[in-house]
Amino acid sequence: MAAAAMASATAMAADYEPERWQLNMPRGVTQTAHNAYDMHMLMLWICVAIGVVVFGAMAVAIVKFRKSAGAKPDVDFTHSTKLELIWTTIPVLILVIMAVPATKKVLEQYDSSGATMVVKVTGYQWMWRYEVVSYEGRPTNVNFISRLDRRSDRIRQSGEDPNAAGHEHYLRDVDNVLVLPTDTKIRFVFTSDDVIHAWWVPALGWKQDAIPGVINDAWTDISTPGTYRGVCAELCGKDHGFMPIVVKAVPKAEYEAWLAAQEAGDLVEAARIAATDATDAPAIAGGSR
Repeated sequence: MAAAAMASATAMAADYEPERWQLNMPRGVTQTAHNAYDMHMLMLWICVAIGVVVFGAMAVAIVKFRKSAGAKPDVDFTHSTKLELIWTTIPVLILVIMAVPATKKVLEQYDSSGATMVVKVTGYQWMWRYEVVSYEGRPTNVNFISRLDRRSDRIRQSGEDPNAAGHEHYLRDVDNVLVLPTDTKIRFVFTSDDVIHAWWVPALGWKQDAIPGVINDAWTDISTPGTYRGVCAELCGKDHGFMPIVVKAVPKAEYEAWLAAQEAGDLVEAARIAATDATDAPAIAGGSR
């Protein structure tokens, strides 16, 4: 039963991976991602409606009032107050309709109050440090480095074909996965130790800059268990393309077991919980702290 539930969660998580020729943005697994998707779709359909009206009117005018059909220009027409009011008022109303929900959702996106967990993320050339500052009101001592997995690093440096090597997530796996609980409001604080980086996991619906000497924050509440991958989204040096992000979201009970194993120094158990597939655990267990 547990295996079936995990397979189902894995299948759902796979839906949030990018696909070749994907045209639309993914819906994501957080309220922030859902807000972005809903606003995107609202504005898309408003733009489609405007396009249909404008280009439809152009098509009618081009066909109906063409010179070959005997149409004559109205040389006496210079101004219509009514038309001026219509094409000024309608765009203003459209902007208001779009601005009100957009502003509400943006304000909601930046409200990290009420979080029950705090994670500090520090960017380095070219890796991430994760510190679980607190969970459910108590401080923790979980602190580790996450960098490109050794297998991807070996393949890229050897020039081997990653498809021939059978690495499904080439350049998108890490040695230490960030494990997070589902259905928990988590506040992230970001900074950097060297240059500007940007922490971005598309399925979470936001990205945030990590800037030296500056503390930025963001929050998330993941609804669906699964593995979600991202990248550094700010050009930060020669290995910018080799500092992926992997987040594994698990139910609270499983997360608390991972947290306890991390605090106890039981890296084998922590790696077992953090493993994104059956072959991951040994590599993660030997990862950097």
